[in-house]
Parts: sequence; structure tokens; C-alpha cells
Amino acid sequence: MATRIRPSSKRCAVIGGSGFLGRHLVEKLLDKGYTVSVFDIRQSYELPGVTFHQGDLCDKQALLTALQDVSLVFHCASPAPASDDKALFQRVNIQGTQTVLQACTEAGVQKVVLTSSASVVFEGTDIKDGREDLPYAKKPIDYYTETKIEQEKLVLKACDKEKGLLTVAIRPHGIFGPRDPQLVPILVDTARRGKMKFIIGSAYHITNDEPVRFWDFMADILVGLGYAAPRYHLPYTLVYGLALLLWLLSLLLRPLVAFKPTFTPMRVALAGTHHFYSCSRAKQDMGYKPVVSLKDGIRRTVESYPHLRHGA
Repeated sequence: MATRIRPSSKRCAVIGGSGFLGRHLVEKLLDKGYTVSVFDIRQSYELPGVTFHQGDLCDKQALLTALQDVSLVFHCASPAPASDDKALFQRVNIQGTQTVLQACTEAGVQKVVLTSSASVVFEGTDIKDGREDLPYAKKPIDYYTETKIEQEKLVLKACDKEKGLLTVAIRPHGIFGPRDPQLVPILVDTARRGKMKFIIGSAYHITNDEPVRFWDFMADILVGLGYAAPRYHLPYTLVYGLALLLWLLSLLLRPLVAFKPTFTPMRVALAGTHHFYSCSRAKQDMGYKPVVSLKDGIRRTVESYPHLRHGA
């Protein structure tokens, strides 16, 4: 079959464009001269140059409307990792992605960029300088990771130069910044309840290609907002075991009592193990270079949350 060729337009679509990452992406695309079509289950803002389409990710006809005259699609839609709803993760990350790929093919989209996750190779054990050739996790820690693995496989398998559809998956790790609805609010809520006094194990993250101890990073956020930094050390295996026990209890008691543990097994694993990743392939193939330093990123994040400061 001949490759489908048509001129690339400056019109793209961001699926999940009302979310934290999606909105920041939309704003950057506008800065680069794109007009943007946003498809999401909700509309959370208005911007010149952006057309919003509200709909279900599994509704192909609604997607086709949003993808009209679009040559490039960014797929950022996913439930929050902490939602712990297996059916929702399967519907959005797997069934929804299948529908997105079908709609892209029918609409003549040329390129699809998936926001995957570094967690697709993480099983709760140390990863140091991890590269893209690491195998997928055989025992994913949570439903989010399990379905992100299947989602990434679907998108990469759909890449077909002969049919004119190119796909790629990127695996950001530890996204944070202004308007973050997860990390900072959860961190502050935990600190306000007096539960952010302990350091679990010892870990390193790479954020913006800059190595940093995980708990040093957390301390910079907390201290910047006026809270005390964690200072008491707890053994990783003990805390992980307790988190696993609480998670199992929450599942067993769900029909009777609804409660969500603050420290899930995944959160404890992320906080208490080494997991940093090499950016060398992105640098080599795409000329990747962070545009915001870690220090500046933390400063911008702290400044964007005056209402979460201690005493506010």
C-alpha cells in the first residue's frame, strides 16, 4: 500500500487537554503557532486558538469531529494513578486508546504521540540509569501501571509507515509544576495531618536530567511552603508491608467502608527505591534538552500554591 502523504498542518489535537499535563502542553503548542483541538470529558479553561470538544474517549464519532483536519495528535488522557479503579483504567487506557487509534486512522492523522509512564518498567525494585530496552514489568504494582503497559503496546504496534501513521511513546517520570493536582496537594495534606515526618528508605530520582535524592526534593517543596522537612527514617520493607496490608484491607472492606490509604504500595515503592532513567536516547535522537532547571521548577511550583502555604 502506498504511503499516505499530505502536507502537515499547524493544527493538532490534545486528547486529555484539560488535565494538568495536557493544559501545559496546549499552552506550549499555542506559543509555537499551532491551533489546537482539545478533546476531554470536561472543559476546565478557555484560550484563544483552542477549540474544545467534550466527549467520551470510547466514542469514535465524537473523536472524529475533534480530529478533523488534524495531522498530529497528543494522547495524554488517563485517570489519576491514585484512583485505584480497575474498570476505569481498562476503559480509558485500553479501550479508549483503541478507539483513539481507529479514529486517527480514519481521520488521516499522520502522527500520534502517547504520554506513557516510566512505571511501565517498574516493579518496586531499584532501577538505576534505566534505558528504553528494559522489559515491561511482569508484575505491575497497580492497575494504572498494568493498563499503561497495554496502552503503550497498542500505540507502538499501530506505527505503520506504509499506511502513513507514525506513533511514539514518551515516558515522563515524576511530573510536577504549577497547577499540579496530585503531588503537591497530597504532600501538603499529609503534612497538615502530621504524617510527613518520616523518610522511607533512600532513593534517587532524575527530574529534568538532574539527579536528586527523592526526600531532598520533597523537603524543598515542603520547606518552600513553610512546612517541616521529613526527618525520621523508617525501613522500606516495613512501610511497604504496612501499605500492602492497608491496601488489601481497603479492598476487602470496600463494600462496607470506603477509605483510601494515604500511602499506597506504589507510592511507598516510588518513595523508597532507586529509580532514575537515562535521557541519552532522547538527546541523541531528538536533541532533547531540559528547558527548566530542577531548582527553577521547584521555585515556580512553590510560588504557584500560595493557598497551600503553612498557615494559609
